[in-house]
Amino acid sequence: MYWSSLTTYQKWLAVADFAKGSLTVVIAAIAVYIAYEQWKSNERRLVLDRYDRRFRVYQLTMDFISLACRDFKPPFAEIQRFYRDTMDADFLFGPEIAAYLDELRKHAIESESAHSEYRDYTMPLPDGYDHNDVTRRMHEHSVWLTNQFEVAREKFRKYLDVSR
Repeated sequence: MYWSSLTTYQKWLAVADFAKGSLTVVIAAIAVYIAYEQWKSNERRLVLDRYDRRFRVYQLTMDFISLACRDFKPPFAEIQRFYRDTMDADFLFGPEIAAYLDELRKHAIESESAHSEYRDYTMPLPDGYDHNDVTRRMHEHSVWLTNQFEVAREKFRKYLDVSR
């Protein structure tokens, strides 16, 4: 009844007032939507950045395993570089990856040490030299390092799997 008693001009004024109020609500809704999309975009960017940093540690690990397996005598400077380059693994992965990288470095050091101690029949033998012990350690660490390509891939898989 009220609407029918208004003039055309008054009806247009009422519609304009309603539109002004509605426009504020629409603008607020659009602003909320934009803020939500920016938040989601920042979250995706963070995930991508974390993935890139994790993949870098994985690549460094595979490169180090390759270096250690080349002659099973990785230079100590390379072992130190690997440690320095992968220090952020403590913060990017769970504790099992940091423990694995420590184990990998220890085996590389032990392998280099055993290969450095090795003496063949043309070399003078130092006092207390146990050829069987040295060759056993060389073999043990060589086999362990050689098997690490697949082991490392599996350990890093849960952090780098993008199929989900």
